[in-house]
Amino acid sequence: MGSTIKSFSSLECFERLVNDPNSHLIDVRTKPEWDYVGVPDLSSINKQVTFVSWQIYPEMTINKFFENQVLRANINKTNNLFFICRSGWRSLNAAKFLTSSGFTNCFNVSDGFEGKINQDGNRSLVDGWQFNNLPWRQE
Repeated sequence: MGSTIKSFSSLECFERLVNDPNSHLIDVRTKPEWDYVGVPDLSSINKQVTFVSWQIYPEMTINKFFENQVLRANINKTNNLFFICRSGWRSLNAAKFLTSSGFTNCFNVSDGFEGKINQDGNRSLVDGWQFNNLPWRQE
């Protein structure tokens, strides 16, 4: 898993999702995060987010079915895949994993859904999908 993954900000990612019909957003957070924090909403651009956890809550073990679950979502190994998590760490590991499995265009959303922690220990106040006012909804 030593391949280099290109990163995009959430703003750059959304622009690519808008302009590239073969691009997909894969949210690799956990179900509790989707339920309680919120999720990206791509309905305004006639797309759907693919929700596949990279790690399984609460143990946070790697999801051994991750690749199969991504493929089951009608995603092709050559599509442009943008991986998002809370802050860009899990999504990077998920992108590296699928790249090592033969996926050719995996990218990391570097600022994630909630972004970096500010000086007071809070998220969504510095950068990230929510901070940038990209479309999202509470489940």
